[in-house]
Amino acid sequence: MAHIQAVIFDFGGVLVRMVNDEPRLMLAEKLGVPLTRLDNLIFFSDSSLKASKGEIKVKQHWDAVGDALGIPPEDMPDFLEQYWSADDVNWELLDFIKNLRPSYKVGLLSNAWDDLRQTMHERWNMDVLFDDLVISAEAGYIKPDPRIYHLALERLGVAPADAIFIDDMLVNVLAARNEGMHAIQFLDNQQTLPELLRLLG
Repeated sequence: MAHIQAVIFDFGGVLVRMVNDEPRLMLAEKLGVPLTRLDNLIFFSDSSLKASKGEIKVKQHWDAVGDALGIPPEDMPDFLEQYWSADDVNWELLDFIKNLRPSYKVGLLSNAWDDLRQTMHERWNMDVLFDDLVISAEAGYIKPDPRIYHLALERLGVAPADAIFIDDMLVNVLAARNEGMHAIQFLDNQQTLPELLRLLG
């Protein structure tokens, strides 16, 4: 059994997840576009990728989304409020994380824009649960780039074999394993927590 010293979590799709797609479906209908186009513009577009790498500010990404959808700048705050209302915190997992410390170091490793640290603090005061936050926009590269995993490990002061990484995207999980980490693909709490407890021994 590995001597685990740290557990590192992804953010989107793990700690905060979509729980109700109705607000986004209503937005897509109102804008006359498929929901897939809406999601792709927000998460997988060129401006999203640039914002995730810290090459542009998150405001520039939202300007690009607004331009693509024909949303006037004054209407963007309402658009964002409705879009994000589909999400909620994974409270059960958050409670689990609270109990990991101080026995284990707890890290965050997220492909995210430059406002994530502020959002985590102002909306949920969630940042205080982690020993370190590695956010791609601040690091300058994104998962599955091996460098970002090693940055997270280095900042927590642990070896790859002594860390567990949890992410909802298989490509990121496989990349972590490739760097010598233990890794779990998050599907839901019922599947992830038993796997995590088994690895923790």
